[in-house]
Amino acid sequence: MSRPVLVARLLELDAAGALTTAHVRAGAQVGGVNVRTVWRWLEAARTEGRVEPRPRPRLELSDQAWEVLAQAGGNVSVLHRHLKDAGGEVPSLASLHRVVRRYLHAGRVLPDRAVVRREREEQQTRQALADLALAGTREDGAAKEAARRPPHPAPAASAVLPSGESGAVAGVALPAGARLVRTSSVRAVSEVVGQAMATEGAVCVFGDPGRGKTAAVRMALHEVPPGWKVTWVPVPVRPSVAGMRRAVFDALALPGRFPHTSALADATVAEALGEAWVLVVDEAQRLPVPCLEYLQSLWDHPDTRITLVLCGAGSERTLARLPQLASRIGAWQEVPRLAAAEAETVMTGFHPLWRTVPAPDLAWIDQSCAHGTFRTWAALTAHLQNALLTTADAAVDWALLGRLFQRVAPPL
Repeated sequence: MSRPVLVARLLELDAAGALTTAHVRAGAQVGGVNVRTVWRWLEAARTEGRVEPRPRPRLELSDQAWEVLAQAGGNVSVLHRHLKDAGGEVPSLASLHRVVRRYLHAGRVLPDRAVVRREREEQQTRQALADLALAGTREDGAAKEAARRPPHPAPAASAVLPSGESGAVAGVALPAGARLVRTSSVRAVSEVVGQAMATEGAVCVFGDPGRGKTAAVRMALHEVPPGWKVTWVPVPVRPSVAGMRRAVFDALALPGRFPHTSALADATVAEALGEAWVLVVDEAQRLPVPCLEYLQSLWDHPDTRITLVLCGAGSERTLARLPQLASRIGAWQEVPRLAAAEAETVMTGFHPLWRTVPAPDLAWIDQSCAHGTFRTWAALTAHLQNALLTTADAAVDWALLGRLFQRVAPPL
């Protein structure tokens, strides 16, 4: 029996003058508490009118304290030392543990220690690169330690690359008249790829299909620093290690015929990769573990100078199958949907057609059809161009756009 129900019944007996010690003892037995506790409950009800427990102040963690805990990878002792150093009243370590457990049970998420450690290492790498002023200098040398490359500079927020001959990006197909726009996602990819080149590391670019991952990587590698070479390794259908070995050999455009043994092929590829190379593997989510191990062996080879870029929808899950390679990934960069706030600016820069469409209509198009997916926006642009060219007196209105939506969206 709950406290409010028990106290209310005892008060009814007390008001009728029928309350006895036997009633209190029976109530204590039913409530599973001590007899003196029931008498205290009755006293509180008579004097304070309170049948519920007195509310006690709960220990709460501020956002700053939670951030300290996150940076410590969930180590409550580190948070306790931080609070002691900050001064003021500090709860006991056991109380802090109880509070953290309460927050976690309530749904508060504490970052994984490996993620926090990786973010801290990335921050330290960025700071080290800034301290060494690698952004503006580069030393030549054969040794890997002396061949650290400058990060690829991130373009300005409003930079737009024309799709004509003067600014074309190989491998990116656009509708006629479209221009490549450097969004926040493109700038983020450029930053992580540049940092990977500075340390000859590895990076994984992932995200749902159609978000512009490949275009972002191509834009990041459109103009690499002097001395660097970039090659895209196509992933074969149902890839095997032999097929992957041949794909790398062909992608590097090495002279002569493909060696007749795997040892000779690996030696030839490793010798070619002794120069500074960016090796981009698109559709990496199709790679089985043996092929991932082959790429890792190339990257780990003492004589190679590779920056490895693995790109594809679901590539982050594929890499989880090989923890040895996943632990070597210096940056995990997701390409998310185009934010609704960016749609107007990005699309009006992407193609002149969208400059004639009011901003509310662009938001409606993104919400109803494109859903922040660049591939859908590009397809819709091509269909809109064709409709305006082939239909007399056609106008960009909701009726026309509604018909085009059905062409770019799969039937349900």
